[in-house]
Amino acid sequence: MKDLLAELRSLERFLKIKPLYFDFESLEFVWLDTRLIPFKEVYRRTRDYRRVAEAIRSMEIRGAPAIGVSAGFGLALAALESKSSDVDALLNDLEHARRLLASTRPTAFNLFWALDRVMRRAYDEASRGGVDGVINGVLEEALRIYVEDVKANIEMGRIGSRLIEDGQTVLTHCNTGALATAGFGTALGVVRYAWYEGKRVSVITTETRPVLQGARLNVWELRREGIPVKLIVDSAVAITLARGMADLVLVGADRIVMTGHTANKIGTLQVALAARHASKPFYVVAPTSTFQRTWNPEEIVIEERSPDEVRTVMGQTYITLEDVEVYNPSFDVTPPELVTAFITEKGIVEKPFERNIPLILGV
Repeated sequence: MKDLLAELRSLERFLKIKPLYFDFESLEFVWLDTRLIPFKEVYRRTRDYRRVAEAIRSMEIRGAPAIGVSAGFGLALAALESKSSDVDALLNDLEHARRLLASTRPTAFNLFWALDRVMRRAYDEASRGGVDGVINGVLEEALRIYVEDVKANIEMGRIGSRLIEDGQTVLTHCNTGALATAGFGTALGVVRYAWYEGKRVSVITTETRPVLQGARLNVWELRREGIPVKLIVDSAVAITLARGMADLVLVGADRIVMTGHTANKIGTLQVALAARHASKPFYVVAPTSTFQRTWNPEEIVIEERSPDEVRTVMGQTYITLEDVEVYNPSFDVTPPELVTAFITEKGIVEKPFERNIPLILGV
C-alpha cells in the first residue's frame, strides 16, 4: 500500500483536476459532483458503498474509467463497513455490494472489470487468511486500479499526442477529460498532453445532449487549462467537419469488443459518419480496461435513461410537452470500419482490429 501511495504522489503533478480519491485518514470516498459543473464545484464524501452506487447511477460520477475506479472503492467501503467476524460472511457482504454496484450503469465495461478484479483479490486473500487480510487486500486493489488509471491516462496522452500536429484543431464528443477518469483524461487527455508539450492545439466540442457533458464539463476543463475551445450543437458536427474547421476527431469509449465495435455516448456514430464523409481521421482513446474479451458486439448493452433528460434541460426547465413519448438511449455503437485507430496505454491499435486488438490485450 505504501508503494502505491508513493507512486500516486509522484503522479500528482498531472492531476490539476482531482475528480475522485480515497481519503485514508477519514476512510471516506470523495468525488466531485459533475452534475453541478460548471456552476458549482461540490465534493461529496461517504463511507457507504450504497451512496457510491447512487452517485454512479445518478451521474454524479460518470465516464467509464471513473465509474470503474469508483466501483472498486465502493467495494472497499463495503469491506470496511462489514461487521462480519469470519471470512465467508465478509465475502457474502462483498458479493451483495458487488451486485448493487453492478446494477448502476450497464454499458460501461470498466464497472464490471473493476468489480471482478477487486473480488478476485478478495477471494485470493480469503484463501490465505482472515478478515483483516481480505479488507486490506480489497482496499489495496481498489487503490491499485486508481493509480493504474492515472498512469494509463498519462501514457495514452503521450502516445496520442504524436497524432496531433502543432496548430491543429480536434473535434470531440462528450466529456473524456479528468472528470471522466481518475484525473487526467482519455481523449481530452491526449489534447492535454499535446498542450503541455507546447503544441498550439484547440478543441471544438459538441454540447452532447441531453446531459450536456460537452457544454458543461469539456468547456469547464479546457478553460481551466487555457486550451482554446469552441462549442457547437450536436447537429453542427457534419458542417463543421465538411468545412474543414477540425483536423481530426478524438472520442472516448464505454465498451469496445474484440471486433472493434465501440459503444460510446449517444451521437458518436453520427460523428464517425460525418468524419468519414469529410475524410477526417476518427480515433477512439480508451484504456485496455475498456475492452471486453468478446467477439460478439450483440453483447453490448445499451442503457436507456429517463425521458425527462430529453424533455427538460438538466431536469429543470421543460422544452417540450411533459407527456411526449421519448426514446433516450445513452449510447450507440460505432462499427470498426468507421474507426481509424484505437489509442491505448499499450500503443496505437490499427487495422485489422480482429488481429491487433487481441495482440495488444495479450489474448
